[in-house]
Amino acid sequence: MALVTIKGGSSYSSSSYFTHQLKNFDVFLSFRGEDTRLGFISHLYNALCQRGINTFIDDNLPRGEEISTGFLKIIESSRISIIVFSENYASSTWCLDELAKIVECKKNGQLVQPVFYSVDPSEVRNQKGKFGEALFKHEEKLKDNKKVQSWREALHEAANISGWHYRHDCTESKFIQEIVEEISNYKLHQMPLFVAKYPVAINSRIEAILVQLDIGSNDARMLGMYGPGGVGKTTIAKAVYNKIFYYFERSYFLENVREKSGIFDGIIQLQEMLLCETLGNRHLKVCNESKGASMIENILRNKRILLILDDVDKSDQIERLIGGCDWFASGSRIIITTRNKHLLHALRICHSTYMVKELGDHEALELFSMHAFQKNKPEEDYSELTNQVICYAKGIPLALSIIGASLRGRSEMEWKSALDKYKRIPEKDIQNVLQVSYQGLNDSEKNIFLDLACFFKGHFKDYVVDILNCCNLYPVIGIQNLIDKCLINVDRFNKLWMHDLLQQMGREIVRQESPQKPELRSRLWYYEDGFEVLTENKGSDNIRGMMMVSPEPIKLQLEASCFEKMKNLKFLMVGNVDICRGLKYLPNGLRVLDWSGFLLSSLPSNFCPQKLVALNMPQSRIILDKLFKRIQSRSLTHMNFRNCQHIRKLPDLLSATPNVKKLDLRYCRKLVKIHYSVGYLDKLESWDLRSCHELQILPSCIAMKSLKILSLYNCYRVRRFPDTPQGMENLKYLNLTHTAITELPSSIGNLIGLEQLAIGSNFCSCQLPISIYELEHLHMLYLYGNVQFPKGVGNDRQARRNFLKKLTSCFTHAEKSKDLNIRESIIKFKRLRRLLIRDSKFLKKIPKLPKGIRSIDVCDCISLNSESLRKLILQVTLPLLKLYNRNNFG
Repeated sequence: MALVTIKGGSSYSSSSYFTHQLKNFDVFLSFRGEDTRLGFISHLYNALCQRGINTFIDDNLPRGEEISTGFLKIIESSRISIIVFSENYASSTWCLDELAKIVECKKNGQLVQPVFYSVDPSEVRNQKGKFGEALFKHEEKLKDNKKVQSWREALHEAANISGWHYRHDCTESKFIQEIVEEISNYKLHQMPLFVAKYPVAINSRIEAILVQLDIGSNDARMLGMYGPGGVGKTTIAKAVYNKIFYYFERSYFLENVREKSGIFDGIIQLQEMLLCETLGNRHLKVCNESKGASMIENILRNKRILLILDDVDKSDQIERLIGGCDWFASGSRIIITTRNKHLLHALRICHSTYMVKELGDHEALELFSMHAFQKNKPEEDYSELTNQVICYAKGIPLALSIIGASLRGRSEMEWKSALDKYKRIPEKDIQNVLQVSYQGLNDSEKNIFLDLACFFKGHFKDYVVDILNCCNLYPVIGIQNLIDKCLINVDRFNKLWMHDLLQQMGREIVRQESPQKPELRSRLWYYEDGFEVLTENKGSDNIRGMMMVSPEPIKLQLEASCFEKMKNLKFLMVGNVDICRGLKYLPNGLRVLDWSGFLLSSLPSNFCPQKLVALNMPQSRIILDKLFKRIQSRSLTHMNFRNCQHIRKLPDLLSATPNVKKLDLRYCRKLVKIHYSVGYLDKLESWDLRSCHELQILPSCIAMKSLKILSLYNCYRVRRFPDTPQGMENLKYLNLTHTAITELPSSIGNLIGLEQLAIGSNFCSCQLPISIYELEHLHMLYLYGNVQFPKGVGNDRQARRNFLKKLTSCFTHAEKSKDLNIRESIIKFKRLRRLLIRDSKFLKKIPKLPKGIRSIDVCDCISLNSESLRKLILQVTLPLLKLYNRNNFG
């Protein structure tokens, strides 16, 4: 009886497995056992499983008998079938029956990928050679021309599919890795989306949409979903995506189209995202919208895809991203979600539309109860109060979720008080429903919410906390309360976000402060409002923050004292605006000065911001000597002078800004010298000096106890790395690649917390000191060019043992002979996870590596011998092995 290998090492008999253990597989392998089972198939199966790809392979199932119904169901339940055509494949009727079933499943959306293992695809396609002989024998034996003809057709169709051809022109390991990479990428694109914490009342809506989509039909079909904000369009679209994505060659959910298209080059960025996902190339760039549209059209015509465009608000977004249905291959499905029903009718390209309606009372009760009580019905004592909430929310899921979360765990008295408060607000539309949760905040939480809605959505949480801390708003507890009340969320990158409706609600609250006179509002974020206030010199003390980012570069003739009436201004964010005249005044109470492309060399002479937290002036003409002679701010923690080409030296910051946490000087190509005091900024956490091409003089030593990230990448003229006389346990990442550093100081051993080190260049060698062996936490080592490690660790045996125990990689360099090799003792370095070696022209061999290693990347090491390469390839436990030479492989 056949055994099926199951993840985790257990196995089941075929009959019981088919009866009780049916489930989807990622990959089904079809192959001729006598040709490939013990070699190619075994290695391919192991490689797929190691990448987390759930792969079906029969375990010596007896051949010759009729293929079972249960086995056919396994093929049907697999997302991908890989057919390995080998010399004797067609001699097996079992293999041919498998093949016929796979070709049938292909018509229902299964991905089929052939592998021609030492056979010519034309022999399979045209049934020549051994394939022709085998089919001739089947015809004689079976006397069933119809069945044999179906096999011939299946062979012809499968051989016409683009796949992999193994011609013995590369190692089997490399060939298998290419297959695994492509299958892995396909699986990555086929991952389901997170739908909702409590997906209540979604299934009936999914079924209604699936009827309209008619997945079984072969035409390209487009459906438009519309409804008010917060009604659940995005949630339902994600659920539909999860239900059907595996029927398509590619599937993609393009989220927040309206928001993303509103930024500079937004449509181009969306086009790039769409092309990258459909092609699997994450480095693809689009030069203009028209070119991007043309590229998308060419791709979509050749792939059966599922595409969802979420939150579209303008017809040109659709036209630039997907054109019309004539762009799509047969069987493709496109779903558009929008708040604007008229947009769908005006386009006249949607085959059908679906209105997302509010929840019924029973559905609303369940959703609210899940959020308020974490079960599908309310507590008995809260039944009447719950009914009042259901009547008030009127079936809007977002309102039900927010109010439910805000009342969870509250007493009946608190519920009654809250509901009495809610009832005083008119129930006109969603805006009023959402505003209820805002009214329940205290004054500091309200200010935090409005600042996020107007200025800081999408910013890093730590950055916002520093700014709002200096405004006495207690943001640590305040932001957490906003998260608890479902008003904002923090993503996996620690950025702050909120739903569009909630952002609109916050901004509408501010607009209502003075609907007709923007100068009397607390916050200005629309360019038109800022333009009016500044050009007409209408400022007032009411204005707390101003964002003035022009959609296109513009020159404004402003009064030099145009900010003088805004004494209480805390946040000033300007971009794409050139003030033609000088600037005589800025409020000293500023917490944020963010002015990209500032074209003056200095700020006003009377500007003394004692509470400034963030000074962001990328691509500006600012000269730092002048700036920091006046600015003395202990609260300044974030500075960004990226791509400022008038900065030649970085002055004394220890006196001016001793508490700075982040200092971004990337691409300051004229920067030559950094004042020695900068090396003593003990609050600095991130210091980015990438591509400062003229930089030569660094502080002689650095003692930065808080520093986590330091990058000198592409600082070609830097010859010496500073001494580090004190232990720096927080520095985790150090990048010294493509510098002129030829040796590191012995004090490098004081970087005791270092986890990632990148070093070396292609224009000079670098000698590492023996103290490098003291970096016990190093687990990622990037080597470029010829990086020379010391021969030994001295005579002390204990030091040697510690070195072997803690070091993550070990090289030796034999002087004069240029014989650079890795010691056999590297096997003992169990911490090593990733090894990257590039342009090491004298590296001759790599011995067996530790079991814990996860990836190896060896590039342009022209002296590496073939035996060492063979041993690396045999280490099949590696999920990622890159071995290439640009001269040989391009």
